[in-house]
Amino acid sequence: MLVKAILLGLVGVIGVIDSRLIGRQNIGRPLILSTLSGLVLGDLRMGITLGASLELISMGFVAIGAAGPPNMQFGSIIATAFVCLSGASAEAALTIAIPVAVIGEFMSAIMRIVVAQFSHVADAAIEGGNYRRAKNIHIWWSFILNALIYFIPIFLTVYLGTGIVEVIVNAIPEVISNGLTVAGNLLSALGFAMLLSTMISKKLFPYFLFGFLVVAYSGLDLIGLTMFACILAFILDKVSYGRREGMKNGI
Repeated sequence: MLVKAILLGLVGVIGVIDSRLIGRQNIGRPLILSTLSGLVLGDLRMGITLGASLELISMGFVAIGAAGPPNMQFGSIIATAFVCLSGASAEAALTIAIPVAVIGEFMSAIMRIVVAQFSHVADAAIEGGNYRRAKNIHIWWSFILNALIYFIPIFLTVYLGTGIVEVIVNAIPEVISNGLTVAGNLLSALGFAMLLSTMISKKLFPYFLFGFLVVAYSGLDLIGLTMFACILAFILDKVSYGRREGMKNGI
């Protein structure tokens, strides 16, 4: 369990690397983190399934001003660990993910308050001409603190047992947990609607309709359909690229 706890903590650090060290590469999305968590715990299928559901929920979250949305990086990793280690259902994971994500955002807010104080130290270093120290503060100090804020809670939760999470969640009044479950389902629908909003156009709608008919009548599973879609996208790109090159060369 120690090794798994460490590896899951490192999965959380991977989420920190995204946007805080290498720019926004979207490797910190719930789909990626839940998949990696499932891989670490030996249940890749469950990790992908939960990741897809949590991804739809997170798409419905919007940051308004200084009010940040629930931290779904925390929620996705701990919820996936809870299901894989306890054998609970995917529905139970969705119920746990949002409260954990809310707690995670509270911890992140405290962390940002602490990180903001680093700027004063960096200002003093710049005034003293110590630009290397200022650079290290900007790049590494905040990253290391972020990494610890993610690694330690995830490590302790998994190492000490996911029962801690269950106790915390069970302590939440039923009316609140039911409300969070309903909100999660609504956010999933909102996330799906946001995806569809990019497809409902005269140009893309035929592809959407084609995919719907393939799913409805072919019997392909999700992995097979995804591979089929990738091949079709590659062929269409080559045809379109060849056509553009031909027009450019006057053919």
